[in-house]
Amino acid sequence: MAWLARDDGAGLPPFFLIGDPDFIERRAGAMNLQVPVADVGPDLAEEVFARALPVMPMPSGMRVDAVPGRPDSAHAGAILESITTAVTLVQRGAASALVTNPIAKYVLTQVGFAHPGHTEFLASLAVAPGEAPPLPVMMLWSETLAVVPVTIHVALRRVPELLTQDLVVRTARIVAHDLRHRFGLARPRLVLSGLNPHAGENGTMGTEDRDVLEPAVMQLQNEGIDIRGPLPADTLFHERARASYDVALTPTHDQGLIPIKTLAFDEGVNVTLGLPFIRTSPDHGTAFDIAGRGVARPDSLMAALRLAARLAKAGA
Repeated sequence: MAWLARDDGAGLPPFFLIGDPDFIERRAGAMNLQVPVADVGPDLAEEVFARALPVMPMPSGMRVDAVPGRPDSAHAGAILESITTAVTLVQRGAASALVTNPIAKYVLTQVGFAHPGHTEFLASLAVAPGEAPPLPVMMLWSETLAVVPVTIHVALRRVPELLTQDLVVRTARIVAHDLRHRFGLARPRLVLSGLNPHAGENGTMGTEDRDVLEPAVMQLQNEGIDIRGPLPADTLFHERARASYDVALTPTHDQGLIPIKTLAFDEGVNVTLGLPFIRTSPDHGTAFDIAGRGVARPDSLMAALRLAARLAKAGA
């Protein structure tokens, strides 16, 4: 559906898919989509893009016979091979950026996948085996709002033990760096929301804001980073507040993702900061309940493709 929109003023860059060309062709036919598939690699992808969707077979030649909406660990190998192949191509310069699609992590854990999420897996692929991976920072971006959760895929009860001054400082440094060098903002404006109601009310509603977040903000300000906080999360996302910053950091996952998915559900893009390559992704999940019915909207994927191209051009 995204490929079909390439000539509709969507501003899409040429892209190619890594997978099973026959499977993609069957899926397009099942949904009555006129999408010719070209079985090509990255060297010919741009050449054929105008007339066909380029699909590069996986190096192993693995074939896929999945049923839409029915997650099956039998396909875990294909999922992981497509991701690792894509990373390798970007690292070699055969592609400008990586755009990932949603994966069902619980399917992968059934075959021993040891990473808490897609983002952490990509960080491990960014370095040689045995080397410490970089700290990957997940930013959800849209023209309306950009947010960065400091802790990501963890239970709420674990957040206070994981939310350290060092983690906040490292995260904010990466955000400020990538906003300057990839998004072209000369002096990014950051804001940090509080963890507790009213940002802790001077310790009366929790001490994390006073003892962890405030010192982190002071340290970052002393380093020359433009950051404010911690500020109450409940007043941070209305229109006037959003005009005062470029990105909001939040101590927990849902503090940031609820407002951006409320304000820009179809336009939001997941951008991984802190990696040595560009990675974007739709900000929604697998949507197994509507898979294969032809009703899923490609808007977020298209936004991810456009942003990946923009970031690649800025870094060229």
